[in-house]
Parts: sequence; structure tokens; C-alpha cells
Amino acid sequence: MLIRIIGAIIVIWLAFTVIGFVFKAIGALLIVAAVATVGVAAYGAIKGKSRRQIR
Repeated sequence: MLIRIIGAIIVIWLAFTVIGFVFKAIGALLIVAAVATVGVAAYGAIKGKSRRQIR
């Protein structure tokens, strides 16, 4: 009985560890994606101004 309780605790601990890692990875990817999006938008705005001709 004690081994079952210890096993359940270990399984729950591993599940929380994996879930925490996944949320951390998703958070980091969201930050990288946000920075890349802002960078691409800024680059497009800078390059877009030099190509436009005033009519």
C-alpha cells in the first residue's frame, strides 16, 4: 500500500514537471514570436518607405 502511494506521488510530480516545462517552453516561444513579428513589421515599414514614390 505504501509503495502505491509513493508511486502515485511520483507520477503526479512527474506530470506537474512535464506540464510546467511545456508552459515554460510555450511562453518562451511566444516571446520569441512577438519579437520576430515586431522586427519584421519594423523592417517592412523601413523598407516600404524607401520604395514608395510621391505622385
